[in-house]
Amino acid sequence: MLYSPSRKTPILGRLLAGLCLVVAGLLSSLDASAADILLTGAEDSPGMQSFTQALSALRPADNVHFQPLASLPAPGKLPAGTRLILLDLPSLDWRLQDAQGPATLVLRISRLQARQHLGASLPPRLSLLWSDPPLDRQLRLTRLLLPQAKRVGVLFDSHSEFLLKELHQAAHSLGLEVVTERWDNTNDSRPLQTLLKNSDVLLGLDDPDLYNPKTAKNLLLSSYARQLALIGPNAGFVRAGSLASTYSDQSDWLAMLDELLDRPPATWPRMHYPQRFKVLSNPQVARSLGIEQMNEASVATQLAEGENRP
Repeated sequence: MLYSPSRKTPILGRLLAGLCLVVAGLLSSLDASAADILLTGAEDSPGMQSFTQALSALRPADNVHFQPLASLPAPGKLPAGTRLILLDLPSLDWRLQDAQGPATLVLRISRLQARQHLGASLPPRLSLLWSDPPLDRQLRLTRLLLPQAKRVGVLFDSHSEFLLKELHQAAHSLGLEVVTERWDNTNDSRPLQTLLKNSDVLLGLDDPDLYNPKTAKNLLLSSYARQLALIGPNAGFVRAGSLASTYSDQSDWLAMLDELLDRPPATWPRMHYPQRFKVLSNPQVARSLGIEQMNEASVATQLAEGENRP
């Protein structure tokens, strides 16, 4: 009997070859979909490296890396597919020198900082991720904690004046009245005293010319001498002695970046507040004002439930 070679071997070979092609295609597809995410700032600090590592852990399929600003070429010379994340104001100034360049997320920039660096315009391919709490959220926190307060006192100067129109609109929709006083010279307490006489609560704008370590003592002692609470302007001021504020921490920022980086850069919002946030309160201040100690997580949940989602 003549030997007849088995037909299984060539069939098996074809199957293995086909499987290799499929695996190679999948690997190629994964490589093609992996994003090059570049974070930059003026200083290669431990904080920036820690933030980069945390983002990298969230996105293991992407190439997430930090490169100091001084070692980068002009923005227009970066690969077009790079997703650029700016971590400080010097990196924003560097990015603004070149109209060309990749899609860019400007992380933790305040409304005032943007106004000072960009004016009223927003260059293309930039998305600003705001660091200061949204005014509407702060007003709703005020109403939730102090439902009897109707007149919200607000200090402003030439830098923060542009926020007043938005503030008035947000207050009107909540049934609140905004009372304002211009405070260009923080060594003159008369505008502050006038505002305290005409307000039920103070709301601090995130304006470092008005709210800083030098003005904190006067602001806090004057307001509490009249048994008026100060809401905001940020978590740091709550620790110094204001009643409460909303804020977003690193985990909230990372979650927001993770969500945005899942989307094509063409769909990134031009301006955006973190939707995830927390509430910080000062229990000692609350006791001194006769306010019941709040459950911060519960208050944050109530505020989040009341926000309009896009």
